[in-house]
Amino acid sequence: MKKRFSTSSQSAVALFLTTMLLLAGFAALGEGVGSSIVAQSSSPTGTPSPTQRQTPPAAPSTATPVQVVATFQGIAAGLTAEGNPFLGSLDAAVVLHEYSDYLCPFCARHFRETYPLLLENYVASGDLLLVFHDFPLASLHPTAYIGHRAARCVAAQDVAAYWTMHDLLFERQNEWNRLSNPTAFVTALARELEVDVDVFAACMDSDDTAAAVEASIVDGDARGFNATPSFVFERPADGYTFELIGAYPYSRFTEVIDALLAGEDAPAEPTPEPPQLPYWAGEGLAPDPDRPGFTLAGDPYKGSEDALLTIVEFSDFQCPACATHALDVQPVLDKQFVKTGKVRWIFKNLPLRMHPQAPAAAAAAECAGDQGMFWELHDRLFETQEHWTVEGVDDEIMSLARTVELDLESFESCFMGRSGLERVLPDLYDAAGIISSTPTFVIIAEGAGTIVNGAQQVNTFTEIIDAFIRRIETNKP
Repeated sequence: MKKRFSTSSQSAVALFLTTMLLLAGFAALGEGVGSSIVAQSSSPTGTPSPTQRQTPPAAPSTATPVQVVATFQGIAAGLTAEGNPFLGSLDAAVVLHEYSDYLCPFCARHFRETYPLLLENYVASGDLLLVFHDFPLASLHPTAYIGHRAARCVAAQDVAAYWTMHDLLFERQNEWNRLSNPTAFVTALARELEVDVDVFAACMDSDDTAAAVEASIVDGDARGFNATPSFVFERPADGYTFELIGAYPYSRFTEVIDALLAGEDAPAEPTPEPPQLPYWAGEGLAPDPDRPGFTLAGDPYKGSEDALLTIVEFSDFQCPACATHALDVQPVLDKQFVKTGKVRWIFKNLPLRMHPQAPAAAAAAECAGDQGMFWELHDRLFETQEHWTVEGVDDEIMSLARTVELDLESFESCFMGRSGLERVLPDLYDAAGIISSTPTFVIIAEGAGTIVNGAQQVNTFTEIIDAFIRRIETNKP
């Protein structure tokens, strides 16, 4: 039998939860109970809250490097007064401060795509000094601080080896981001670098090391950074600084660096085009001709594809507020709007970190969808929420599946394997930076999306839907 992925199977659950943690913008997932409605847009860069801030000339607030102690790939390497590693010439005309998180996927992308070009074209030539600042985001990557401590402990013995450790932590991110405690992993990396492992272990346990990482985090917080990677470009000659937040392409870095080298201000980025609906809320809403009852984006739906209004629900099968909506509110909405052809209702999974059995339930519903029974198991999961939210969730869900008219052999093969879980993961990526609590409803009308946060009273929800339908009918030619 294939390995299960319930709470009793740590490997698959760890992978799932890691994927959740890697999503930018998921700093404080919780159950929403509010009723605010806001306009929705999507980020054109796909990075966490990419922004740029230009500040007037001022004295640099970050200490300059104090000495060169080694070389790395032929480039001078050392530590700042605060102990932050640097690469490049102390006389460089531009200093680039990078605030980064070793488990951030966007930071890893910057490392792969932009960092090597910066080293080759600016650092090696002496034009740019690169300073690395530890900025692990505990809310997103709770074990990242272990990697940051490990890198500092390598630097304490060999600052050149630090940069090799820096590279390995990013290159092998997918290996240690799924570990509940990556201490053994980073220790093995340190051993590969031939540092004194006993000294390394003592450093890892040192309060001074923890304090150093924390001080770097406090520095980033003081600058107002809440996403990684974040960058501060500094021109020491006149104190001019410019901030860039997000994993921008190399071309954007060259624009800024070249301007600063020329004594000019950083050029403003061109005004982005008006935000477009993401695929799952736009073209992906079309029915999948090869999979009845699902959209092209892979989401189950009910109601007419010609309905005036589309509502996309982001939900968590273990969320009590979601159960309240599913059991008390949804039946009324189905009767008044879905079955009458006015609304098409689409479901997307958003199992929260606080609900350890929710991933298994989401995968089970996806597997039932393979047999055209998504909504039947959806209802049963919410009706019996208190029964399957236990340690042995796999067995409880298999028992629940027997109460629905499913081909149990096919269902079990899907549920006990990975195919169901893999169809849940895209929903998490779709929610990143847009949806952060459950239940959340995205009302799509006339090419625009509006978010309704939290479970609503029946009367409130019907009034909201009626208002949208009246507006659509009024605007009809």
